[in-house]
Amino acid sequence: MTGETDLSTLLRTLRPALQEEAFGFFSLAEEVALPLLPGARGSFREDEGLTLILPLETALAQGLRAEAPWALITLTVHSSLEAVGFLAAISAALAAAGISLNAVSAYTHDHLFVPWDRRLEALAILERLAGEQPN
Repeated sequence: MTGETDLSTLLRTLRPALQEEAFGFFSLAEEVALPLLPGARGSFREDEGLTLILPLETALAQGLRAEAPWALITLTVHSSLEAVGFLAAISAALAAAGISLNAVSAYTHDHLFVPWDRRLEALAILERLAGEQPN
């Protein structure tokens, strides 16, 4: 199944979905991270360690402390990995409001991690951005 590449279509149909739970980002030594990997929402291997994105509840149960809680907003439109400008437009809209963003692009969808305490504002900005696009 091929994802969408047209920027105006992507923005018009991004359909953001806010997840209910908070997440944290953790850089861990591989031997510490590997047992936690099945419960991770995402991972990335860096020279400094294995970064895991974990539900905060899971992390706290393992004795890990997050620097900050993050909310996850999934853009449910099926975006192509080859789409140009999609995340740039979203990042610009959130940046204009002073909202930081950590984006993870997966095969089918883009996932946005925004500060937990600004999640509803970020969701409203994304919904407004979608509504501003011509049909």
